[in-house]
Formats: sequence, structure tokens, C-alpha cells
Amino acid sequence: MLETKPLFVFCLLSFLRLSATIDTIIPSHSIRDGETLVSAGGTFELGFFSPGNSKGRYLGIWYRISTDAVVWVANRETPIANRSGVLKVTNEGDIVLFNNTNSTVWSSNTSRAAASPVVKLLDSGNLVVKDGNDNGSKNLLWQSFDYPCDTLMPGMKLGKNFVTSRDWFLTSWKSTDDPAKGEFSLRIDTHGLPQQVSMKGDKIKARGGPWNGLSFSGYPRLRPNPVFKYEFVMNKTEVYYVYTLVNSSVFSRLVFYPSGVWGRLIWRDQTHSWEIYSTSQVDQCENYAYCGAYATCNANRSPVCACLQGFVSKSPKNWNSVDWSDGCFRRTPLECNRDGFLKFTNVKLPDTSSSWFNITMSLEECEKLCLKNCSCTAYSNLDIREKGSGCLLWFGNLNDIRVDQDGQDIYIRLANSELDNSEKNRHSSKIKQVRIIVGSALLVMGILILGVISYVWKKKISFKGITRKNYNYVGGNENMELPVFDFMTIANATCNFSGNNKLGEGGFGPVYKGTLQEGQVVAVKRLSTNSGQGMNEFKNEVLLIAKLQHRNLVKLLGYSVQENEKMLIYEYMPNKSLDSFIFDHSRSKLLNWHNRIHIIGGIARGLLYLHQDSRLRIIHRDLKASNILLDDTMNPKISDFGLARTFGGDQTEAKTKRIVGTHGYMSPEYAGYGQFSIKSDVFSFGVLVLEIVSGKRNREFCHFDDHLNLLGLAWRLWIEDQAMELIDKSIGDMFTLSDQVLRCIHVGLLCVQQRPEDRPDMSSVVLMLSSESLLPKPRQPGFYSEKARPIADSSSTKHEPVSTNEISMTLLEGR
Repeated sequence: MLETKPLFVFCLLSFLRLSATIDTIIPSHSIRDGETLVSAGGTFELGFFSPGNSKGRYLGIWYRISTDAVVWVANRETPIANRSGVLKVTNEGDIVLFNNTNSTVWSSNTSRAAASPVVKLLDSGNLVVKDGNDNGSKNLLWQSFDYPCDTLMPGMKLGKNFVTSRDWFLTSWKSTDDPAKGEFSLRIDTHGLPQQVSMKGDKIKARGGPWNGLSFSGYPRLRPNPVFKYEFVMNKTEVYYVYTLVNSSVFSRLVFYPSGVWGRLIWRDQTHSWEIYSTSQVDQCENYAYCGAYATCNANRSPVCACLQGFVSKSPKNWNSVDWSDGCFRRTPLECNRDGFLKFTNVKLPDTSSSWFNITMSLEECEKLCLKNCSCTAYSNLDIREKGSGCLLWFGNLNDIRVDQDGQDIYIRLANSELDNSEKNRHSSKIKQVRIIVGSALLVMGILILGVISYVWKKKISFKGITRKNYNYVGGNENMELPVFDFMTIANATCNFSGNNKLGEGGFGPVYKGTLQEGQVVAVKRLSTNSGQGMNEFKNEVLLIAKLQHRNLVKLLGYSVQENEKMLIYEYMPNKSLDSFIFDHSRSKLLNWHNRIHIIGGIARGLLYLHQDSRLRIIHRDLKASNILLDDTMNPKISDFGLARTFGGDQTEAKTKRIVGTHGYMSPEYAGYGQFSIKSDVFSFGVLVLEIVSGKRNREFCHFDDHLNLLGLAWRLWIEDQAMELIDKSIGDMFTLSDQVLRCIHVGLLCVQQRPEDRPDMSSVVLMLSSESLLPKPRQPGFYSEKARPIADSSSTKHEPVSTNEISMTLLEGR
């Protein structure tokens, strides 16, 4: 007994020591596959894992609240084939990963030796090597934060150290199953004025732009807020971007996905899931130099590309064929000392890789310096805070300019003759202002005449029962100035509302094709007198659409009101509505998978604009296939805003006693209790996605065996791992695109979950559709009952679909 007691005491002490240092290892210890380190606060864990469907083993760090949230991988290029991995720290301070043959799989290659090395996992997610005798953090021998993978954590740097040549940048995983370096990287380009760029190989894919004192020029909404604090450091030794959390209890990460899109995520305790806080935009204007040189890209405009004032298209033929890559060139050559500058506002600054900058110069000094150099093409401020400071000069072509309402000012060099034309336009505008003032004075003198004119005006074009004041509110405020068409103009344009010109019949009346006198083709929505859309809905639609500009929203060209006639004049959509394709046996064959995923993405971006990016937060409330119109290139456009509601400030939901919408698309909380929010539209979008994939109407479909509606069938097939059976047979063989199709079904099921809080918002949906990120598991959809009829046909006992008429529902009794 006396011989075994020292051994027992030694083992006990070793165990207690290991337990007390669970966040650290020293040369006498090791970590084997199945064992982990846990940071002192319990936030992060280090150990071995296999991502996705991979069988390889990797050493990584992840959030303990979400084990699939891996933030760093050591041996990302060299997986271990089995569970034989061992992590050790050498006496010199190197972290080394061995396999079963005792071969080195990965090593930290610590820069200098330590007298008493300690490896510690910090609560920031940073794995560090330090000398055990040194309690400071500035003299770390090695840290994982210096070797980012696909995730940027609070406190990590994105940039470059000019002294050590260390480059901090993110690289995407190859796929969700393979953490090896993918083809995309996110970095700070230090050529010219440093700017954030996303690279595909050695080419720029997208550009966040330079730092303007508050944010990157291309991401003006990423500014300090109650959650994050952003900082950009630029000096002689280093340049880097870093963000920190205002509230340390929040968990956050920025992930650069295999698709080349990044998303900033926040953990929500309420839903136990990661939520997209912000993301890089995914419309075509995000593509680098999409419109070529000297052109602006505006995703809310059609076409999206336009030459800058003073410039013309370099290849008109390609431009008319929707190929803008050749860009524009100067209409009038420069004359150096005789040139001037024209101010352009609200833009993302052009590519700064061929620029020069000075942080102390004023804007006036900047202009003089640019004017003296005949090669200088534009200038701007470096810092937009307060009155602005610093000087930024461009040399050569101006590429990748995007219009953004929160953008910056730039002064572009033009020949004097071009400036004269611009000045003439401004002068003409001033003359108009003078005329308005003089006219106003004359109107005071002619008050009696004005009264007569006002009376006639009210009689001719006022809304039924609406005063002149309200009429001006509909048509004139906020520079909307929508054209007002008289009844005869529209009657002539539609051949007196001929049946041959009729495009279809909506819930609020017929829609006609018309040709205006100048040749423009339009669609006329004529509200029937017995329709559910009254004056309030009509006024609502005029007000809302007049304020909205997005390529995935239908454009309102004007309106007409006379007596009982109320008409809305829209841009004409030659391919009519989405339902005429996906639910038609013959026409559905014209929609291949490329068209369908393009339509799904466009609808998602349109909804994101309504919910988040427009001046108003708008809930559509009647999103359905018949309200998605298709232009000549099959771009989807959301239409029919008669039932839409606006939210202001921080409002996120509302309740109504008047439930309006269409069976099969309404969310459970709205159909049952009148509660609606952006998540109500998300539910409708999810139904649309499943309808587009399957070619079946949710409110008419019934599975004979189980009495399941479309959502129920999709859910059943999903949990039985047979989701590919949902696909519309007219699409053809989908084997090569099965991952993409399954992702769409997955996203659709996430959107139609029973509880609103479980559904993603549209910014998350857009990111999910455009990336290869891991998706949360969906829960049971709304209106799912295994042995019950679908809600649209709940009273029937026969296995027959309900009527094919599109019927919008209005329930006047509250619940």
C-alpha cells in the first residue's frame, strides 16, 4: 500500500491540474480526437470535427452554442483520414498536429522560442501561444487571429502590416464539406487608397470601396450602431479594418461563404439560431465594373446601367443588347487647362487602385491639384465626417460606380463645353424658378380667376368624395408628379377596352393592353365598381408605388380618375404573370431551371427592398403567383400594392380586423388572428418558392393518400429524404443541379414554418439562396395536418381540387 500511494497521489494531482487548465495545454499535455479545450468563459471550444458529409477530421474552433459555427480550422488543406489526430505543444512553443503514423499534419511554426510555452484558447475565440512567464498580451509568440480562414471575429484584423508583410484576409471554404481554401478571398487592397475587395482568384469580383471615415463607400449602411463599432486604421506601418461589439454578451461573426458572398451573423437566444444582421448585396450591381467605365449602376432602375453625364456608350449595339461591359467614353475630349469639374452625388466611389491621396488637404486644394494635372480624372474627399477633409485623386478610367442614396460626392473632369451645357440646364432651371415666383405674384392678383379654375379642376380630376387637398397629396407630394390620364386617352389606347386587348382578370377588375399616342405600350388596370378595392386601396396603391423604384417591382406610369372610373397605368409586361407559366402544362416547359431560380432570386430581392431598403417598410400582404409579372427577359416584378401596409420607425408587426389576401398564401397568424408582419410576406414567398419548384398550386393541390396540401407534401418528402420528387416534371433531368434545387426547397420550407419567429427575414433568404452556407433545419409548416384537408378546401369531402379562380379573401369580423 505504501508503494502505490505516491502513484495515486501523482495521478490525482495530474487530473486536478488538467481540470484546472481546461483552456490551456503545455508541453507535457496533449489533446486527442474526442477531447477538447474550452475557453475560460465557456464561449469557444477547440477540438476535432468533420464538416458536412466529409469523413476527414480537422482541428478547429467553434462556438459552443452552435457546434456547426466553426470559426477557424488549423489543417484545412490536410485532413486526417481517421480519429488518430493528436495535438501537442513542443518545448519551443510550436503547436503541432500529428496523425497515427506520428507524421506532422500541421504546425504553427511559432516565430520564436519560449522558455515556458503555454497554448491557451481565449474567450475571444483566439488560440494563442505565449510564454508562461509573460502575462502580457502584446508579446504573443503566435495567435490564430493572424491566420484567418473564412470567418472574421470581433477583434480580428482585415488588412496588411507593411513592416512584417503579414496579410490578414479571409478565404472561403471550397464547399460546406471541405474547409480547404476556395477560389474567393475578402481582403484590403492596398494599391492606391486602400479599399475592401472580394476576389475570385486574382480578379476583383466585388468591391466594398475605400473607407470614408464612417464606413466603406460601397456599404454605407455599415456604420456604428448599438450592436457594432467599426474602426479603420491607416498609418505608415499598417492598414486594417476591425470591428468590436458594443455589448460583450452578443455573439457575432462575419462569414465569407464558398459562393463569394459574406454575411454578418448574430446569435438570437430566442430562436437559438444565427440571424443575418447584414450582408453584401447580391444584385448585379455588386459585380465589379458591371457597367464598364464612366457608367453608373443602379439596381432600382431599368436598365440598370447608364452613362455619366458628358459620356456616351462605347458600343451602342452591345448596350442595346444588355451588355454594358464596354462602358462609356467622353463625348467631348479634355483640353487640360480649360477643363472643369461636374459634381455627382450619392455614388459609391470608383475603384481606387489607381488613385493618390493626402489626408491633410482640403477639398478646394484637392480641386486645384487635380486641375493642374492633365491626367487627373476626378477628385473627392477622403473623410465625409463634418465638413469633410482629405484629398483623393483618380488617374485613368473611372470604374465600378454605383448609385446609392447614402453614397458620396465625387467631382468628375469634363470639357468646358460639357460644363457649359450643364450650366445652361441649371440656368434654365433658375429661370423657371423666377417664372414661378412671378407667376405666383400674378396669381394673387387674379384670385377670382384662380377660384374658377380651381372649381373646374376639382370637378374634372378629383377622386370621388376626395377634396383637392387630398388629390394633391396623392399625386404631387415628394416629387412624385405621376401623370394623370383622362378617360378618353385610355379608352382610345385600349380600343375602347376591347376584349381583344384584355390581358386578364384580377381580383379587382380586368387588365388591358394599351398603346398610347406616342407609341408606348402600357397595361391598364381598370377597377370594377363592385371590386373589393375601394378608394382607400386605390389611393394606397398610387401612393406606395409612386415612391418605390426597384427593378423587381412593377413601375406605375400614371393613373386616371373620372366619376366612378379608377384606373392605374403600368409598364407593360409582355410575358404576363408567373401563374400563366408555372401552372400551365404546355407553357411550364418554357421555364427551365435557370429561369425559375432567376425568378425566385428576383422576387426575394424585391421583397428585401420593400422590407428593408426602401424609404418605407412595406408589407405586401397579397404576394402570389398572379401578382408576379414577367418582362421580356423573364425578370420578375412584384405588382398589385392595393392591400399593402407601411410600417414606420421600429414597428415590426400589426393587427387588423379586416383580413385581406388569398387562400393558400396567407400565413397562419394572419389568416387566424389578423396579425401581420414582414414574416407574413416571408410565408407567402415560401409558398411561391415551392409552387415554382413543383409547378403545383398550394391552395388547389391535394395529395390523395394523405390529404396533404403542397406544403404538407413538401414537408413529408423532405423528412423522408425524397424532396427531389417534388420537382415539376416539365423541368427535365435535374441530377446535375440537385443541390441547388434542394437548397430552394429547404429555403421554401424555412419560410413557411408555423411560427413567425422561426422564419428567416428576407436578407437571410437572399443570402441563403446565393451561398452554400449551412442552413438550419426546418420545422413543420403552417396549415400542416396529416389527415386533414388543406385549408383552401377544408369543407370538401371529395378528392378534388378547388376552383381555379384567383379569389382574394376579405373577412370583416375580427378575432
